[in-house]
Amino acid sequence: MATQPFTWSRDTIDDRIVNPEVYTEPATLLADYAALRRDDPVHWTQPSGYRPFWAIMRHADITAVSKANELFINRERTYLSPIEGEQWILQMTGDTHLFRTLVDLDDPEHRKLRQVTHSWFQPGTVKKNLEPKVRQIAREHVELMRAKGERLDFVNEVALFYPLRVIMEILGVPREDEPMMLKLTQETFGALDPDVIARSQILTENSTLWGRSTGDKQVDLLQLAQIFFQYFAKVIADRRANPRDDVATVIANGTIDGQPIPEREALSYYVITATAGHDTTSSSAAGGFCELAKNPAELAKLHADPSLIPLFVEEAIRWTTPVKHFMRTATEDTILGGKTIRKGDGLCLFYLSGNRDEAVFDEPDVFRADRDPNRHVAFGHGAHLCLGMHLARLELRILFEELLPQIKAVELDGEPKYSYANFVNGLKTLPVRVTWA
Repeated sequence: MATQPFTWSRDTIDDRIVNPEVYTEPATLLADYAALRRDDPVHWTQPSGYRPFWAIMRHADITAVSKANELFINRERTYLSPIEGEQWILQMTGDTHLFRTLVDLDDPEHRKLRQVTHSWFQPGTVKKNLEPKVRQIAREHVELMRAKGERLDFVNEVALFYPLRVIMEILGVPREDEPMMLKLTQETFGALDPDVIARSQILTENSTLWGRSTGDKQVDLLQLAQIFFQYFAKVIADRRANPRDDVATVIANGTIDGQPIPEREALSYYVITATAGHDTTSSSAAGGFCELAKNPAELAKLHADPSLIPLFVEEAIRWTTPVKHFMRTATEDTILGGKTIRKGDGLCLFYLSGNRDEAVFDEPDVFRADRDPNRHVAFGHGAHLCLGMHLARLELRILFEELLPQIKAVELDGEPKYSYANFVNGLKTLPVRVTWA
């Protein structure tokens, strides 16, 4: 039977909260989130072309689900995907995942894999081993930014490349391979973004990938995964033969229950570290800098008291919430927010909605560089709390410690644009005019 063409809909709130185009319009998206938090915060959602699921919109419910790791599992359904996309992945891989990363797995596999690099990403280790190196990288990028003059695109000339350089340094990836890694990351998280597609050579046509059977070109995620795996297979072989002091060596030589990490899990470990390790941090850096450009009074707070920069970093992370959702599946019947969740039901944790929850944050739609406390859920919660969060915080703090003293003022120099994606999403252009000190 011929596959019916799939098109993204905006007809209902259920359709809009999964539609990647709506994620390019924050005001529309946040209005829908606010309506659901107010009227139906545990919402049975039936978007066109998707399996239905419960949309979890409030901070308290997101944290409750995140802490109950045996009741709500990851392995059945990790990301929002149309039915045809899910079927495609099942056909290609034999299970529900393109990769087998930490975010795709449950305990005990998740815990054992996480433990392999756990010590590398602890706050004391990050500060001791990485802060001098990260600060030098930050200074290099601030100097490059100054060399651009007064007008520049902060995303494409600074924010993308600084965290990329840091995470590639940690992985031991040579500098000449960084442009390739950046391109692969953008194609992973922006497979349907028209701008990404226009630059990509890893394309397929007439595919049902991610539910688009319209004949449009799109990034071929299977080929993308194969390129990642081929690259990191060489890294594994090298680090086993020539170990170094880097995370790549730790993963290559890591063991679980006395045996080497299985190949697919090891390769996926590299992919999640290389991609999520820089794309999310660049989104927070850009989102925070955008708000300083819009709100001179917030920049003035940081100029007057640089010790506020760590609070500003947390607010930038809350405000942008680069990872917009993760999925869970109920393993038994339960009650959440007054609703009966049945065994096998999917739940989508909408982190950005949780981070604008009026019950938790005073004036949540106002950016405050000195917001304190700031109990955001941008890094998740519970057992799957982001492994790299301490590194992300360090990178952002150091970047703005190095950058802000050199800036008198900054303002927007055009309309910022957001990426076309409902999973990992953020600014893809940020034109600014900088007055340098």
